Parts: sequence; C-alpha cells; structure tokens
Amino acid sequence: MKTLTLEGTLRTELGKKNTGELRRSGNVPCNLYGGKSNIHFYAPYNSFLKLVYNPDFFKVSVTVNGTTYETLIKEIQFNPVSDRIEHIDFLELTPGKKIVAEVPLKLTGQSEGVKAGGKLIQKMRKLKIKATPENLKEAIEVSIETLALGKSLYIRDIKEEGIEIVNTPEIPIASIEITRSLKSAEAEAKKAEGAKKK
Repeated sequence: MKTLTLEGTLRTELGKKNTGELRRSGNVPCNLYGGKSNIHFYAPYNSFLKLVYNPDFFKVSVTVNGTTYETLIKEIQFNPVSDRIEHIDFLELTPGKKIVAEVPLKLTGQSEGVKAGGKLIQKMRKLKIKATPENLKEAIEVSIETLALGKSLYIRDIKEEGIEIVNTPEIPIASIEITRSLKSAEAEAKKAEGAKKK
C-alpha cells in the first residue's frame, strides 16, 4: 500500500491565538489521535497539497520531532470562504487494532452484459471497511466479468479476506442497464418474428 511522508513540528502552545498565528505564518495545525497520547503538531501548508488533493487511498508516515508514526488522514477542515486547508486530524495505526476507513472500489474485467450491448453503471465509488492496518488495501477490486444484462452486483457479493465491509449488504455497487437502442432492437426483432409467424 502506498505511503506518503509528512514532517511536522510539535506544538508547544495551544489555543485560538496560537492556532491563528500558525495559519498566518503559512502552517496547518494538526492533531494525531489513536495512540498512547494525542499529539498536537503543525507543518507547512504546501506539504499538505499532495496529501489532500489526491484521489488515492494511502497511509501517511508522520514524523514529529524525530518520532515517526504510521497514520491515516481522518478529517480535514477547510475555510468556508477561501477553501484553504485549516486543520487536519490524523489517526495513528496500531498493528492488530481494527480501524474504519473508506477505500476506493475498482471494477475489473469486461462483463457479459456489456459485450451483449448493455451499459455498465457503477453505483458506488468507495466502500466503508473495518480492518487492521496489515490488511488495508489501496482499493477493493471486484470482477464484473460474469455480470449479465439487466443484472446487478451487491455489497454482499464482495469477498475480501481480513476485511469487514461496513456498508449494508443489499446496496448495489454496479448494474448492467439495457440501453434504449438494445430495447428498440429487441422490439424490432420481436415484431419481425411475429410477422414471420403470420
């Protein structure tokens, strides 16, 4: 699984005044939760751009005053007016301890339904999972090769060892819709068949 790095500085002062000063000087205040104690730190604004504006799912190796922590981004706060990053919460990963995360859902293969003229509709782009750090993946891959016309795949159809999917099992993740042109072709074929029988 991909890991990005971040170098932070421990905050010696807390409070609104200090937080405001950090932001004005081009830094982003952060919290690191989930370990033995909460860690308050900050890092330069530009060092977060590759972390925040990134569509992938990844771990973040955060180093604060010489100590490195394996983490995930838990929450990002943006300024409602300027949309600048204002604050980030990180969750420390502990081996063997399950955490809840959202990971991308990737459909693989070409379905029977698409080959027959249907249209693939992906209804979910992310899955909420519960897993230990050792079992985390960049994406959950699901094969759609056997998905036929007019059929759907559901959360319950996903089988991943070591990962518990939190989403409701009955939610569809992908469907093969019968296109209008295919319906018209079928109707024309039925009409022609009916004419032959007469």
